[in-house]
Amino acid sequence: MTQPNFAAVIAQELSLRPRNVENALELFAEGGTIPFVARYRKERTGGLDETQLREISDRISYLTDLEKRKQTILDSIEEQDQLTPELEQQIRNCWQKNELEDLYLPYKPKRRTRATVAREKGLEPLANWIKSLNQTNSPQGNLSQEGEKYLNPDQDLNTPEDALQGASDILAEEVSEKSHLRAYLRDYLSQEGVFASKIKKDYPEGTTKFEMYRDYRSKVTKIAPHNILALFRGESEKILNLDIEYDDQFVQSYLEEQEIHTQFPEVRQFYQKMLADAFKRLMRNSLISEIRSQCKQYADLESIKTFETNLRNLLLSPPAGLKPTLAIDPGFRTGCKVAVLDKTGQFQKYQAIFPHSGEKKRQEAAQTLATVIQNNAIELIAIGNGTASRETDQFVGEVLKKLDQNPIKVMVNESGASIYSASKVAQEEFPDLDVTVRGAISIGRRLQDPLAELVKIDPKSIGVGQYQHDVDQKLLKQKLEETVESCVNYVGVDLNTASKELLTFVSGLTPTIAKNIIAYRNKNGTFTNRKQLLKVSKLGPKAFELSAGFLRIRHGDNSLDNTAVHPESYPLVEQMATDMGVSLSQLSQMRDKVRKINLKQYVTETVGLPTLEDIVEELEKPGRDPREQFQYAEFKEGINEITDLEEGMELEGVVTNVVNFGAFVDIGVHQDGLVHISQMANYFVNDPKDVVKVGEVVKVRVLEVNEKLKRIALSMK
Repeated sequence: MTQPNFAAVIAQELSLRPRNVENALELFAEGGTIPFVARYRKERTGGLDETQLREISDRISYLTDLEKRKQTILDSIEEQDQLTPELEQQIRNCWQKNELEDLYLPYKPKRRTRATVAREKGLEPLANWIKSLNQTNSPQGNLSQEGEKYLNPDQDLNTPEDALQGASDILAEEVSEKSHLRAYLRDYLSQEGVFASKIKKDYPEGTTKFEMYRDYRSKVTKIAPHNILALFRGESEKILNLDIEYDDQFVQSYLEEQEIHTQFPEVRQFYQKMLADAFKRLMRNSLISEIRSQCKQYADLESIKTFETNLRNLLLSPPAGLKPTLAIDPGFRTGCKVAVLDKTGQFQKYQAIFPHSGEKKRQEAAQTLATVIQNNAIELIAIGNGTASRETDQFVGEVLKKLDQNPIKVMVNESGASIYSASKVAQEEFPDLDVTVRGAISIGRRLQDPLAELVKIDPKSIGVGQYQHDVDQKLLKQKLEETVESCVNYVGVDLNTASKELLTFVSGLTPTIAKNIIAYRNKNGTFTNRKQLLKVSKLGPKAFELSAGFLRIRHGDNSLDNTAVHPESYPLVEQMATDMGVSLSQLSQMRDKVRKINLKQYVTETVGLPTLEDIVEELEKPGRDPREQFQYAEFKEGINEITDLEEGMELEGVVTNVVNFGAFVDIGVHQDGLVHISQMANYFVNDPKDVVKVGEVVKVRVLEVNEKLKRIALSMK
């Protein structure tokens, strides 16, 4: 039988044009990456964006796996010599995994069940006889008399009831494996079921973090993703009892309506008891497990989407720029590690100062700091927001007041810096430096260019997730890597300064090729044009095609090498310059004339208006950074600890994490405050991500402070 048309199926599901989906799948099969296809193959895909292309990629993976499973099931049933044309058609027309497994259930090899044992005892004829009675209202004989015919002490069939129980086990298994019954009841439990939890008696009121789930109820259809994950965590920690409640009588009535066809009382009673057993023993647990699994998958996806959005916003935080930077990792007893970075982020030197160890040490630290700032023409000062951060911030402010030059002083979120400083990446980069110094360097580089530095750290260590340890770890890793890849290629990478880690996320580049680029750069000096990439070991024509447009060369041989214009389009741009009577380098300085170019005259079979419009946009702003303008929060002086807060205070802060129920904001007191979703605006907020994003500077008002629990409630209203 021919393979199904996946492109048509996906196009229908996602409401896209089949031809565009077909072309996207062809480009993927040719090795095209999503950033490359989205940016440079718009004509073939009809301008599908990265989100749509990811959906197509995810769906084709699902359908391919489903097709493999279908074939495995068909082979299994055929081996049993039970595959009919009708069943084969049903299986091939199935597009959901749970429906497919329902169809396979009656034929699935299983361990010995009560029904298996009953069949081994020879009770299948009795079950079939009872089944025939169910089809008539004038039965011949009664159940007990028929059951007596099967008495056999050697088989533990000592009474008619023993035989009838075995027949019931056989019929119950048959009922439990009927796909239409399972589908209906699964849908009923999904739509009408209620999650119900209670805290176990071992935990008195107020002793757990799951207090809101002490006596909790929510319909399956309405429960929020973060509530699902919290309930499952409470259950796994053995603090909560969790179940899905439903109307028993409704389920029983439905099964009786579907399965009982006789009015004969004895048979009806037998069937009623058998159906109750079929559901409670054989169907209930598996159906509820499926629903729980579906809810978990939904909650995982939503939680991961929130993580992806937060990570994207963090990675795309505006860079402070390529400026000489002083990075400080604050500390009390152990002192502050001060690292000097040049404008490209290269480490120059470091020194420890002790501004919090008495007046004498403070004066020495002030003199040292002033000298370092002046001698290195420092323009940026990055202070980590961990221990002693506010005290260090105040100290640096005092030093700056006495200097003529005025560097920008910024508190930097240091989440994950300690992870990086002890990592293999940091050890390779700075083998001779202490971990605290590496941490300081990372803090400084985060200020200069957050994206370039944060790609070196596992996204799960950055602190912008929600229940990240409870979700599907494989899916989380995949989606976060896709987000990093998307951000890196959106911004573009400086080929001559990028680290191996940053290059690895560029479209078409593997870790090996990234390493080889660094080796080539170290041996031959900086790249002066993109063509030199082809001299890098293992970087062939395909890798060049996929990566070149995302790699930038400042002050190179060709001005187009510092833009997102792909080398394959250079002849086209050169033709534009020739037609205008100017050189390539002059073209980018003539924005008004570039805007007036009649693009239609340059359309070819392979290059359409979308690509030409992208080219013009690049020529108007060559080498531009697509990230927003840099901004930073100024924490209120004198507010250093949670004890300094008072209700009603208005403060400035930075959003550090956005979750389904609100946003966490750093206000400079070592403990983030929570702006609950209900306090985010003067209108109804459905999703906090619609109002704020990670890294955004916001103004908040203190609503409540709980020093004991270290909880701060804030409002943006």
